[in-house]
Amino acid sequence: MLSKEEILKLVQDNDVEFIRLWFTDINGILKSFSIGKDELEGALTDGMGFDGSSITGFQDIEESDMIAMPDPNTFAILPWRPEQKAVARMICDILQPGGKPYEGDPRYVLKRQLAKMKKLGFDHFYVGPELEYFYFKSSSGTEILDEGGYFDLTPLDMASNLRRDTIFAMRKLGIRVEYSHHEVAPSQHEIDMRYDDALKMADDMVTYRLTVKEIASANGVYATFMPKPIFGQNGSGMHCHQSLFKGKTNAFYEKADKYHLSKIGKAYIAGILKHAPEIVSILAPWVNSYKRLVPGYEAPVYIAWSRRNRSALVRVPMYQPGKEAATRMELRCPDPSGNPYLQLAVMLSAGLRGVEEEYKLGDPMELNLYHLTDEERAERGIKSLPASLGEAIHKTEKSELVRETLGDHTFERFIELKKKEWDEFRIQVTEYELKKYLPIL
Repeated sequence: MLSKEEILKLVQDNDVEFIRLWFTDINGILKSFSIGKDELEGALTDGMGFDGSSITGFQDIEESDMIAMPDPNTFAILPWRPEQKAVARMICDILQPGGKPYEGDPRYVLKRQLAKMKKLGFDHFYVGPELEYFYFKSSSGTEILDEGGYFDLTPLDMASNLRRDTIFAMRKLGIRVEYSHHEVAPSQHEIDMRYDDALKMADDMVTYRLTVKEIASANGVYATFMPKPIFGQNGSGMHCHQSLFKGKTNAFYEKADKYHLSKIGKAYIAGILKHAPEIVSILAPWVNSYKRLVPGYEAPVYIAWSRRNRSALVRVPMYQPGKEAATRMELRCPDPSGNPYLQLAVMLSAGLRGVEEEYKLGDPMELNLYHLTDEERAERGIKSLPASLGEAIHKTEKSELVRETLGDHTFERFIELKKKEWDEFRIQVTEYELKKYLPIL
C-alpha cells in the first residue's frame, strides 16, 4: 500500500496537475470527476463529497450525499494525457457520510465476497478474464476495419498497431498483459491480461475497457464491448478463468484425482453450474447479451462441464505435469459489457456456495453439445441458460444467493433497472418485423 506521502511525492515528481477519481455505477459504466493536485492530500484523508442521486443504481435524492475515497494502490498516470501537467487516476471506494462503506458500491460488493472467502480459509481468488471487443470506423455503425479471422496477421489485421499502442498504455497503467490477437469475427480483437487477485483484476478490467476506447479514439476509430454488434458473426465474450488458493497452494488441484481436481475444485465448479441460471443476468446483463448466447458461434448455453470441449459452459483446461498452480476452471458465458465487480462477486459467491454445501460434480461432457438433439440433451440432464434478459431476470429475482451477494440495496435496484430495460426492448417494432410481416399481413 502506497502511503499518502508517497503518492504526493509521485504527483510532484511527475508534474501531475489533475487527479481523476474513478468509480462505476451499477451497470459498470465508469464515472469520474477531477480534482487539482492541491486537493489531493485532503482527498486521501477525508475523501471527496459528491451527489450520488444522479448515478445509476445509487442513492435517492433525499439521501444523496456520498464520499469518494481514493484507494492509494490504484494511483496511475494516464498515458493518453499530456506528459506536462499530467493527469493521474485513482479508483475510489464509495462511502456514506461518516465513513461507513456504501452498500450500493459495486467495489464493496466484491470486497464483501472476498472477506467471506477469507473466512472460509482461502487467501486468493485468482481470475484471468479474456475480454473481446470490436473496432468500427465510428460509433454510428458497424463498418469494419478488416476482414481478418482468428489469429490472422497483417495485412488482414489492420488493427495490429492499435493493439500494440493499447498494450503499451496498459503496461504504463500497471496491467500485466499475456498476449493479444485477432479474434474470429472481422474486426474483432482480444488482449489478455495475466491472472491476478480479483479486486486488482476488476480494477484492471474497467481500466482496460477505457484504455482500448481511448487508444481507438486517438486513432480516429471506435472500439466497442457490445456483446453482439454484427448479425451472423461471433459475439464478444469474456471467458473467465478462476481458482482459489491457500497461500501459494492451489486449492483446486489434487494429484490422485483422475481429472486432477480436488474436492474443493469440484464443489466450486458444481456451485457455478447449479447457480449459473440465477447469476447470468449479471454475467451477461443486457438485452443484446442474449443475441450472443445462442447455440453455435462458440457461445456456451448448455450447463455442463468438460476438459477440452468448448461447447460446455465450464471448461477445465487439461492438466500438465509440473503445472499444478495452473489448475483452474473457465466459465464461458460472461461477456465484457457488464460490471466487473458484480460479475466476479457472483461467480465467487456461487462457487463458494458449492464449497460450503459440498455440492457434487457430475461427469464431464466431452461430446459436442451443439450436435445433440433436445431429446438427447434432456436424456443426459443437460439444461440451458436463460434465452433472454427477461427470462434471466425472472430467475435472478427469485435467487436468495444473488440477493445475499449483492445486498438488498443493489439487488433491488438491479432488478428494477433490468426489468425496465426488458420492457423497453419488448415493445419495440424492429426492422426484422417490418420486413417479415408488413408485406404479407
